[in-house]
Amino acid sequence: MARFRLLCLAFQWFMRILRSFLRRTATTLGLGVNTFRGIVWRQKHGSAAAEPETDEKSSEILPKESSQQVVEETGSRGQHEDVAAEMAAGVDPCSRPTHVGFEQPGRDEESEDDFNYGVEGTDEYYCCYDSSWESDEQMDQDHKWTDSRRSTSFKFKKFLSAARDMQNYRHDYPTMGFQNWSTAVTAEQPNLDFYLGEAPSVPDGVYIHEFHDEWAGKYDKLEYVHTFIQWLFPLPEPGMNYQATPLTREEIQSFCESNTAKNNLLKSYKLMLDFYGIELRNEKTGDVEKASNWRERFYNLNSRLHNNLRITRILKCLGILGYPHYQEPLVHFFLKETLENGELPNVRDSVLNYFVFAVRDKKQRRRLIKYAYEKFNHEEEFVWCPKKIQRMWSGCGQSQGRQWQRMTCEFEQSK
Repeated sequence: MARFRLLCLAFQWFMRILRSFLRRTATTLGLGVNTFRGIVWRQKHGSAAAEPETDEKSSEILPKESSQQVVEETGSRGQHEDVAAEMAAGVDPCSRPTHVGFEQPGRDEESEDDFNYGVEGTDEYYCCYDSSWESDEQMDQDHKWTDSRRSTSFKFKKFLSAARDMQNYRHDYPTMGFQNWSTAVTAEQPNLDFYLGEAPSVPDGVYIHEFHDEWAGKYDKLEYVHTFIQWLFPLPEPGMNYQATPLTREEIQSFCESNTAKNNLLKSYKLMLDFYGIELRNEKTGDVEKASNWRERFYNLNSRLHNNLRITRILKCLGILGYPHYQEPLVHFFLKETLENGELPNVRDSVLNYFVFAVRDKKQRRRLIKYAYEKFNHEEEFVWCPKKIQRMWSGCGQSQGRQWQRMTCEFEQSK
């Protein structure tokens, strides 16, 4: 067993070096990073080699947000490196044109009366990839602000990198091109076939009912096997298992129309919740609570950082495949445990940078950020919403008291 794990680690390091070389080569040839990854996936599809999702040894000794975590949660290292390099060079990444579109199913932006919070690009902690505080009219504009008052703190840089990926997810991956090439590769629907029980996962060869019946409560197996999560929670973006196929538009539509597939996804969700020490209290609302074995499972979650990546994937999948209303209760649970109850300190930054912004519904995101602000230890800087919104919640400024009061009333009414 130890020899096998050493071989896996060696293989993973080799693949990292190889991907780095191929990515640089693709950039030189003028290929986009994400398009190139799609080409690599197509060429490797069906091969016997499957890369582990993460490096178990390194995940225990790296800081809260390891570089490997950024790779999996953003979907590509290229996006994170672009933002980091621009920030280091003093270039405002928000000065570039970015995709502006409507967020996908699960949001209520079209029906809600968007309140104009008056957030501008010059506000401190303004993030050009976060549309939570913008009206649709503001979203239709090219934001090109480089005011020096915007924070350049390390914490804000991390949020900026994460927010770019989460915006890309909420807007149906407009910059990644996965949908275009994935639909062109094959007319088959491997993810749907797997969830209908007609085909096993690859490379493990496990059917969906076997996961639910035989893997439940097998915590060591769920912890150390890294090739199943992409099958249980598929996305329109490739993960670390290159033998798992990204979702296509046709699969998403067929999946959401299939009661069998959706019921099996619910069982998969319960399986992973139990692994994390959580129970689904209400299947209709998605409310969750601690399980009886939460202390043991929280210890594992707090020490095995690759699970933060898995939870981000789970939240994204819920938003795409028919359970967007499950996102807010799970994120609220993690906010409460990390900020209010003081549990899971190594999960906190992922909750604030990724989990919250996986929620597609704009009103729900606002509520979650407001709750996070109220429970946050303000001896640290709170970078996840503009200072102007924070002052509104704090009620600062006597001359602006009436305006803040009116805005607060509007905000509360939007719940």
